[in-house]
Amino acid sequence: MAANKSFTIVEYFGGDDGYRCGYCKNEKGNFSHGMWSHTMTVQDYQDLIDRGWRRSGKYVYKPIMNKTCCPQYTIRCHALKFQPSKSHKKSLKKMNKFISNGELPTGQDDEARPQEPSKVCHAEVKCAAITDIQKEVAECPTVTEVQKEAADAAPTGPETTKKDLMSAPDGRTTATSTKAGAVMGADPSRPPCRKAKELRKERRLQKEQMRQKADGVSSIVSSTPPTPTHASQPKTLEDFIDESLPDKSSHCLEVRLVRANPPSPQFKASFDASYQVYKLYQMAIHKDPPDKPSESQFRRFLCDSPLEAEYSPDGPEVGYGSFHQQYWLDGRLVAVGVIDILPTCVSSVYLYYHPDSASLSLGSYSALREIAFTRQLQKQSPKLCFYYLGFYIHSCPKMRYKGQYRPSDLLCPETYAWVAIERCILQLENSHYARFNQDPDAGDARALKDVGRAMVLYRRAVMPYAAYSRKRKGSSDETEVQQFAGLLGQDCAERILLYRA
Repeated sequence: MAANKSFTIVEYFGGDDGYRCGYCKNEKGNFSHGMWSHTMTVQDYQDLIDRGWRRSGKYVYKPIMNKTCCPQYTIRCHALKFQPSKSHKKSLKKMNKFISNGELPTGQDDEARPQEPSKVCHAEVKCAAITDIQKEVAECPTVTEVQKEAADAAPTGPETTKKDLMSAPDGRTTATSTKAGAVMGADPSRPPCRKAKELRKERRLQKEQMRQKADGVSSIVSSTPPTPTHASQPKTLEDFIDESLPDKSSHCLEVRLVRANPPSPQFKASFDASYQVYKLYQMAIHKDPPDKPSESQFRRFLCDSPLEAEYSPDGPEVGYGSFHQQYWLDGRLVAVGVIDILPTCVSSVYLYYHPDSASLSLGSYSALREIAFTRQLQKQSPKLCFYYLGFYIHSCPKMRYKGQYRPSDLLCPETYAWVAIERCILQLENSHYARFNQDPDAGDARALKDVGRAMVLYRRAVMPYAAYSRKRKGSSDETEVQQFAGLLGQDCAERILLYRA
């Protein structure tokens, strides 16, 4: 990776002005710090979301938790330990039933995935021209003390499109009814009762053995019935997703992963279809007028990303960065999940779907697929084991659904420590804002210690703030820089370049 691409460049816009809240509709109650990111490394963004930041396009914001009307807590799910709940299983079975026999549920999505409202980037008008900044970045000297050079492991071949076909060639089996006299009271002369599911499975195995013997094929199926312990193991998320479907299914669902930045050929080829689904979604679900979901808005918030493509020897094959996970039903695009693949997580950005498919619970279904995708990536990159769902807003009932993906943690807004959600909810029932860390002596382990070491980009040169302030004698921006660097923490402040005109 080129040296001049190995650091992050941002412009900070403060957080003094209140604006309309997309949750409670308070006209001036939403407060957050904001910055425009011209370029950002995936590690810097990982560290930022672990301090409560989140991106919408290239705009990165951090709610002022003790001031905003609806505090937004960063939430992450332990993907490897996740077990689908009853309602999650219902969503997965609904999709499999539809694919299998075309049975379409009636009514609206009963497991909707409400979205965080897109941030209207009022800071865009304050930005310097991006092309001017990029020119300065290209001419910056190599700064190894700001960010170590990433391993040069980018693949040279064309990007591989990940496809995940849900259809399987296995036939379905039907349960055999139990004879009326089979259910009896306790009899010491009889073997212990076993579950009907276990008995049906044993009978199927026996029939398969008999069939194979009749065909002259040696059986590889053990005649030993499964132990009760084995039979009682819960089905995994992947078991539900990969459930066997008949040879002639009514539908075919294909999930494709395409890189959004830089846009891959697959992304470019499907851009128009993706935009049309987004436009219909915004109009039907969020009641936007026809002229509001413009193509430029779509690009700005859901296609543009400050994250550059990065690759690492111990990272996933697809690399890190921003992607669209597309859901194609019978060759037609029906939903898109916007995600970021980062060093330790898959971060969900947004989900939109065709209104005609609302009854398929695509909101919860796509979240479950993203958790399964996280688990798949973890096999390639051991550190990548979390699924970030964005913000959990307990004060907004429609956003509490994220707490159903467990086990999960919320981020303490004062110490930036992760705390199990069960403990956090007890506090949030009493107060919208809460410090989750119960240790009164605990603080921010990465708190800013020396603003002079914060890095700035000034006149095409990278330098510590201490050197910048000497060059700009009488500069009055120390308070602003100190506030901004404090929000980043010392580690990020020493890597992220604050642009100074």
